[in-house]
Amino acid sequence: MTVTHLKKASKTPETETDAARKVVTDMLAGIEAGGEAAVRDYALKLDQWAGPIIMERDQIEEITRAIPALVREDIALAAGNVRRFAEAQRASVKDFALEISPGLTLGQKLVPVNTAGCYVPTGRYAHIASAYMSVATAKAAGVKTVIACSAPYKGTGIHPHVLYAMRVAGADVIMCLGGVQAIATMAFGLFTGRKADIVVGPGNKFVAEAKRMLFGKVGIDVFAGPSEVAVIADDSADPLIVATDLVGQAEHGHESPAWLITNSRIIADEVMRLMPILIEALPPTARDAAAAAWRDYGEVVLCDTRDEMIQISDEYACEHLEVHCRDLDWWHANLTNYGSLFLGEETNVAFGDKVSGPNHILPTKFAARYSAGLSVHKFLKPLTWQRITRNACTEIAPVSARISRLEGMEAHARTSDVRMNKYAPGHQIDLGMPVKG
Repeated sequence: MTVTHLKKASKTPETETDAARKVVTDMLAGIEAGGEAAVRDYALKLDQWAGPIIMERDQIEEITRAIPALVREDIALAAGNVRRFAEAQRASVKDFALEISPGLTLGQKLVPVNTAGCYVPTGRYAHIASAYMSVATAKAAGVKTVIACSAPYKGTGIHPHVLYAMRVAGADVIMCLGGVQAIATMAFGLFTGRKADIVVGPGNKFVAEAKRMLFGKVGIDVFAGPSEVAVIADDSADPLIVATDLVGQAEHGHESPAWLITNSRIIADEVMRLMPILIEALPPTARDAAAAAWRDYGEVVLCDTRDEMIQISDEYACEHLEVHCRDLDWWHANLTNYGSLFLGEETNVAFGDKVSGPNHILPTKFAARYSAGLSVHKFLKPLTWQRITRNACTEIAPVSARISRLEGMEAHARTSDVRMNKYAPGHQIDLGMPVKG
């Protein structure tokens, strides 16, 4: 086995975490103590926003009225695709009841959380798609109250297109708040009086850290950090398309890893030649972000075999994974760790990020080894229930009593004893040796 790093990242996803953790710790403590006043202070200090936090219906209508018809149609189409995919996910899991033995009926009831908080980042870019990715999915799951938050865009209110996407997706409450203060507000139930049961949505390192630190007090979707992309390419790949797709995700931010895994030295060399050219041709904001991301986090890994490529890819567990190779079915069958998979050069990350339907809120920082991205399942609780007849109770109670006593749990065993004495008086059934110690 020979794996060679032709380009190695100088930083890792954890490089900036410690600094963010200190900032977030202080902010969360301040907001928990100071409540809504502290949130308003942070909104003014960090986003230069002193306007209303909760957007009223007439404000939303006024701000979105001038949006061109084509923009409305595009957003509605994309949001509709996400909603339909989410509804299909919801239909794939069902309530059920199963009588596993006479009189012993067990079941599952899928119950949505009552309140979901959906964070929509707005900083370097207006993330229109993130609005319907989270909000439409929550509504498809049946969540009663969906609270959506997004930061004021460049010192003004919520970007009109983001606001329109929130409305089309079905948000019940919309708040003009960004960053840590938005996450804390939804988790603590500030301004609305409704504490979110789960907070979802992508964001920068501070948003990701706030979600991580609040996990437990509130549910979260995934441990998500800066966006990641990997491309697996063999010698059939088009290096221009590969490089373009890597740059396409690197523009997310300075800390967004972009990785190429290939068994072709020709492809590797050509992609490395093209990357700086493509980055230099970007507009200033994207150029700045992509250049830093490629310089500090970009990698090119050269392998001998496709099995080695699978191994490296699964170790990286990338958020977005494109495969530009022959025999796509083989790759689909053998890859196991990724947030979302894009098979073939026709199927790029941007399509999935914006329009096609599957969710773009995905695990990063190796979390795809054990976690999937946002789906209706994140908003659903598969609650179990049981119902037992008296006859079935007298069958199962002795087993429970004996196992409880073997474990040394006498009080547990006696919950069986009392029922046996009531439902089968005078029985001679072995209930186990009572616990003495």
